Amino acid sequence: MTKRFLLGLCLALGLLAGAHAAGGGAALDKFPAERVTNLPALQNGARLFVNYCLNCHSANYMRYNRMRDIGLTDEQIKNNLMFAGNKVGDTMHVTLDPAQAKDFFGAAPPDLTVAARSRAGNGGSGADYLYTYMRTFYRDDSTVTGWNNLVFPSVAMPHVLWELQGQQRAVFETEKDPHDPAKTHAVFKSFEPLSAGTLNATEYNEAVADLVAFMQWMAEPHQGQRVRLGVFVLLFLAVFTVIAWRLNAAFWKDIK
Repeated sequence: MTKRFLLGLCLALGLLAGAHAAGGGAALDKFPAERVTNLPALQNGARLFVNYCLNCHSANYMRYNRMRDIGLTDEQIKNNLMFAGNKVGDTMHVTLDPAQAKDFFGAAPPDLTVAARSRAGNGGSGADYLYTYMRTFYRDDSTVTGWNNLVFPSVAMPHVLWELQGQQRAVFETEKDPHDPAKTHAVFKSFEPLSAGTLNATEYNEAVADLVAFMQWMAEPHQGQRVRLGVFVLLFLAVFTVIAWRLNAAFWKDIK
């Protein structure tokens, strides 16, 4: 029994290590998490999401009217965030056929409802991953779409926000492998701008932060309520502990 347990533990640890190693990619930048509680940021992120992401990617587990929770009315949602004549109570689905999408891009675009929770690795959260991913696209003529990504090499998705960010190319340098001098590998050094976008670098980073904040909120709309409830419960338990301690002392004070 002990040998079987140890063998199973070793296999589990090996699979975890393999999954971590398979993540690869560049180091992740830190997402400004305070934006998840900023209503104007969430509203701007919702606008960016429906304009740039919802054309190909669905969010089938999120309803439009759920955006009431970020300060929008049904009228605002219908007039500004819905373009296909759907009802406000409908889910955020797309009409793109998955088979056609696979022919176009080589892979069907995944649903993004919980992408901010599922995409994690390289020492960062899913929000860190998305925040870095949307800022590290670069021109690459060797790919089908003409775009590549530092976090997700050889990604099938083109850079949908390129008009906002502009175009850039990645500069790599060839370095020798420290463990095997006979081998070399390309190391990323920097990005060089090719053309300007409608936003400067600071504005683009803020726009991406808003988009990721909305996706983070969408992945768990109850997160803020859960945190507030957790704080209340901890405060209640702290007060109750003091009361219970004093009651215990009062009960046992006359007993020797």
